[in-house]
Amino acid sequence: MAGKPLHIVPPVSGVAEVYDLGRGPETTAERVKRLQDEARLLAREEVERLDRDLRRLADQARSVADGGDAYPAGIRELASRIAVDTAQRADILRALLERLH
Repeated sequence: MAGKPLHIVPPVSGVAEVYDLGRGPETTAERVKRLQDEARLLAREEVERLDRDLRRLADQARSVADGGDAYPAGIRELASRIAVDTAQRADILRALLERLH
């Protein structure tokens, strides 16, 4: 007897939450707390993404600054300043983020 072929189910993105049906409905206070916790998590993810993007931008600017004669002198100088400034701002951002946790 041949059954249906099995297929791999793709993983669920994000965190899945199990709801206890015997628990009853959420109170307004519980819902507010849950939504606030979720908003804080989303905000942290956004700040972490900004940190990664700033560091990637600093690396790219550093590559241009160190690119030698392939880039005009004014562009290399500006890229050098952007690399330093952006890296410093990313460090400040990370320090602020770590202070929260």
